[in-house]
Amino acid sequence: MNQTSRLFRTVRLICLLAAVAAFGLPTDSQAATQTRSASSRSTTPAKTTTTAKKRLTLQNKPTASTARARQAAADRAKAAQVARQAREVAEPRFKLDDSGALVPDIRAEAAIIYNPETGKVLWEENSQNQRSIASITKVMTAVVFLENNPDLSETVVVSPVDVRAASTTYLRAGYVLTKSDVLHLMLIASDNAAARVLARVSPYGSEAFVRRMTEKARELGLTNTSYADPSGLLSDNVSSAYDMAKLITYVSGDERIASVMRKQYYSVAVGRQTIQVHSTNRLVMQGDVDVQAGKTGFISKAGYCLATLLRLPQGGPEVAVVVLGAKSNAGRFMETRHLFDWLSSKASEMFNAVPVAVAAPASN
Repeated sequence: MNQTSRLFRTVRLICLLAAVAAFGLPTDSQAATQTRSASSRSTTPAKTTTTAKKRLTLQNKPTASTARARQAAADRAKAAQVARQAREVAEPRFKLDDSGALVPDIRAEAAIIYNPETGKVLWEENSQNQRSIASITKVMTAVVFLENNPDLSETVVVSPVDVRAASTTYLRAGYVLTKSDVLHLMLIASDNAAARVLARVSPYGSEAFVRRMTEKARELGLTNTSYADPSGLLSDNVSSAYDMAKLITYVSGDERIASVMRKQYYSVAVGRQTIQVHSTNRLVMQGDVDVQAGKTGFISKAGYCLATLLRLPQGGPEVAVVVLGAKSNAGRFMETRHLFDWLSSKASEMFNAVPVAVAAPASN
């Protein structure tokens, strides 16, 4: 029995070895290979998806040339818009008034032609409406700053608060320049930080300076005018075309202001740098109109604005022309020219009026 059992076990072992020899069993290395293969098959779709996403991202990512092409297209569109706006205001418009006379028909929200010698309104459209005046605010900033006869050769240091969110400025914190230089930057280049500097270094200080601006407006009889900041960035700086005509007339008598407003260019050295600016007033830059004083203004709430005092051809009388709420930069200048040209054609019949009281010009 024992021999039979041993024989049976021996036969069974021989059969098992024969089966192994015939079919084989997986080794450790074969199992590992099979595992990796299965793993590879299971991860291939994910790798393929990731690669596809990367390829799609690269295809959609704008190249440098694409960005340049888009910028060029945007520049062309903007230039076309500016050209279209210029064409729209290139020709003057007229209408019949209540008396049947042919008078200007402006595209701006408000405008006036004012005779500073007599105080008479020669033509107007919504001239008493109170509106935001943007950087025309800086005219009163100059008036209030200069009323204490400061030494314009004194230097001031630009502070961080002066330049913070100043929008249009050529100044940087730490710049050292004279009060005269700051005044020039404010009136020629409409520098907002410069207006803040003048208010801050004045005897009033920044907050009281703004209150004094409104007080000065009352003293000059500008009843529709009040101020919220010295630069005009705030839409709460408000006035009317009539008030601004009177104010631009007033400042034309102060050469410290008017002479600056007539300059086309100005440069100032600040350390190793040179700040170079040009007038924001296109009438001054083109030089074909005799500008005695003037100031531009723009914020979205105010539209494009211009207050200016002009002398009629051949040494004729002066007139204040104010345009508020024009639809474009070109519009404010073209509307002013149209009004000026219309008045020039009628000068002989427009300057016979009885004088009335007007604000006296500055004596210094």
